[in-house]
Amino acid sequence: MIGIFDSGVGGMTVARAVERMLPDHRLIYFGDLARTPYGSKSPETIISYARQNTEFLLAKGARLIVIACNSAASVASDDLPTRFNVPFFEVITPAVTKAVASTVSGRIGVIGTRATVASGVYVKKIKAVNPDFQVFSQACPLLVPLVEEGWMHKQETKMILRRYLEPLKQKCIDTLVLGCTHYPLLIDLIQHRIGKRIKVIDSAEVLAADLKNYLEQNPEIDNQLERGGDNLFFASDITEAAKSIAKNIFGREIRLDRAAWE
Repeated sequence: MIGIFDSGVGGMTVARAVERMLPDHRLIYFGDLARTPYGSKSPETIISYARQNTEFLLAKGARLIVIACNSAASVASDDLPTRFNVPFFEVITPAVTKAVASTVSGRIGVIGTRATVASGVYVKKIKAVNPDFQVFSQACPLLVPLVEEGWMHKQETKMILRRYLEPLKQKCIDTLVLGCTHYPLLIDLIQHRIGKRIKVIDSAEVLAADLKNYLEQNPEIDNQLERGGDNLFFASDITEAAKSIAKNIFGREIRLDRAAWE
């Protein structure tokens, strides 16, 4: 199976993109709702959580891991491949690839959790492509809890988004990277407040395309992945809001099972 983990429900946007791109492949998803958000925690804690999440997915039959959490990817994507002998994919590199291809002015904004912004990973990766690009980052620590609570359309969320995005508008960016997989659930609000001329980058579809291409070029890996059967969805805590968001993302009822830590 293709294993996917996130700090909560946001990574389901990635799972949905992978499901659409690879409909014959079986997926297993884990959302760490009991410990969300990751973005406010130390790198050491996030790495520890990412290792546990990977172990859980591998024990359930995953043979390839997608880190669908920017906070985890920003601090753990180098650590995990040294500990687990399976292919890893993460959401940051595809977003960077799409952003640098989309910008005209070379002025790119990034919104993410405190951990992602503090890591500087987007700045490093974008400037590795073109040192002349200017990258403006904005930490948005309140957005993940608001999404996990299902507050996507509350007035408070709209006000907080406006405060977060205003500094980036003043920098005259032409491209905005959603540096958290929860943020696509707010994409309409974000697009409205950042301006319709700004290209908003969501990494989910690009990551799914990269994964499909990788499997086509590596049939020995692809042949190890399970086909058929229902996709599996686990969470370390289950809330009504999480079930509602999952249904909204996939357009169908999603059975969320509580993870039994081993």
